[in-house]
Amino acid sequence: WLSIFGEKKIMNFFGFGQSATIDIDVNAVEGRELVPVKSAVDVVEKQPLFFDGENLSGSVAIHLKQAGKKFEHSGIKVEFLGLIELAYDRSTEHDFISLVKELAPPGELTKKTTNFTFEFKNAEKTYETYRGINAKLKYVVRVTIIRRMSDVVMEKELTVHSLATYPELNNSIKMEVGIEDCLHIEFEYNRSKYHLRDVIVGKIYFLLVRIKISNMELSIIRRETTSAHGSQGAYTENKTITKYEIMDGAPVKGESIPIRLFLAGFDLTPTMSNVNKKFSVKYFLNLVLVDEEDRRYYKQQEITLWRKAQPMSKAKRLQTSTLQHMKQ
Repeated sequence: WLSIFGEKKIMNFFGFGQSATIDIDVNAVEGRELVPVKSAVDVVEKQPLFFDGENLSGSVAIHLKQAGKKFEHSGIKVEFLGLIELAYDRSTEHDFISLVKELAPPGELTKKTTNFTFEFKNAEKTYETYRGINAKLKYVVRVTIIRRMSDVVMEKELTVHSLATYPELNNSIKMEVGIEDCLHIEFEYNRSKYHLRDVIVGKIYFLLVRIKISNMELSIIRRETTSAHGSQGAYTENKTITKYEIMDGAPVKGESIPIRLFLAGFDLTPTMSNVNKKFSVKYFLNLVLVDEEDRRYYKQQEITLWRKAQPMSKAKRLQTSTLQHMKQ
């Protein structure tokens, strides 16, 4: 993915004359969490974290290369955009949120630095930020200085997390897998829906074992499905998030093996269904048995992942209480 990361973009027509750079500062509030994000060129930057309905405010500074020299423009605007990029159509950004405010009417700038502030109250942030194989969902604050020949544009990206409540129905998963007269295995997981810092607990029972199994492994698979043009169907990509061996050696009839998989620390997102009719993200537990002749037996089960609100630290609660008291 080719994206604009950082805080400056410089336009200098033909290498001479007046030019401008733009700095964007989004919600410079002490205590706001910063999320590490890896760019397309493997550079890690920290983005401010927001949630649906939060106010989005900040400041814009426009710096001129030469103070006192006129910099004419046809208006300056700031936009808050929710965008989806798809790999098969990288030239098009599909926006699902588009808010705009005017910072300055047509005119000219002469000061070395000109400052503006902006605020989008109760800004809707419908979906969680997502960076996948064929789909990317992002939120940006975009500042544009409109000019006759070529606009000066700067973007600042931010991260959005979508919180959910605990599912009311969360049944356990029980399944059987086998080969007639050779292998009969039953496995059970404690739930079908897990939050992103949850623990998957389960057990595998060997009811019939007449083939020599050498090892068994459990993996989490992320399946990303993106819509395609017209009637071309859809593109599906699978990515193994983690894989670990849960058994090494031959089991015997009646044996059971416990499973305990901690989700915290893995690169997981909530399950996402038909996001803006562009893409979906599903997760599966994939159980693989390998016999001594290296034949593989698979069993896959879909699970639902969701993001749970984290409890506030004592310091954060104190800070929030202080800010609320100051506003009163």
